[in-house]
Amino acid sequence: MKKRIINYRKRIDELLAHPSDVTDWESVMREHLTQVSFFQHERLIHLIVTVTFALMTMIGLSVCCVVENIPIFAIVVLLLALLVPYVGHYYTLENEVQKMYAQYDLILKNIQK
Repeated sequence: MKKRIINYRKRIDELLAHPSDVTDWESVMREHLTQVSFFQHERLIHLIVTVTFALMTMIGLSVCCVVENIPIFAIVVLLLALLVPYVGHYYTLENEVQKMYAQYDLILKNIQK
C-alpha cells in the first residue's frame, strides 16, 4: 500500500507540474476523490489496528510490571515488534493523504480556470 499511495501522489504531482498537458481536469478530480477515499479508508483501518496494538502493548507492560512473568514479557516484546512497523506505516498513510488534500486544492484551481 505504501508504494501504491506514493506512486499515485507522484503521478498527480506530475500532472500538476504540467497543467497544460491535461485537457479533462474534471475526470482527474473524480479519480483523485476516489483514490483519496480509498486511502482514507486504509488510514482508518490502520489507525484502529495501531491503537489496538498500542493498548495491548501497554496492558502487557502493566501486567509484566506487576506479575514479572517471562512469557508475558515475551508477548510484550512481540507486540512491540509489530507496533513499530504499524506506526511507521500509519505515519506514511497520514502524511500522503495530507499531501493529497493539497493536490485536491490545486486540481480545483485548474478546473476553475
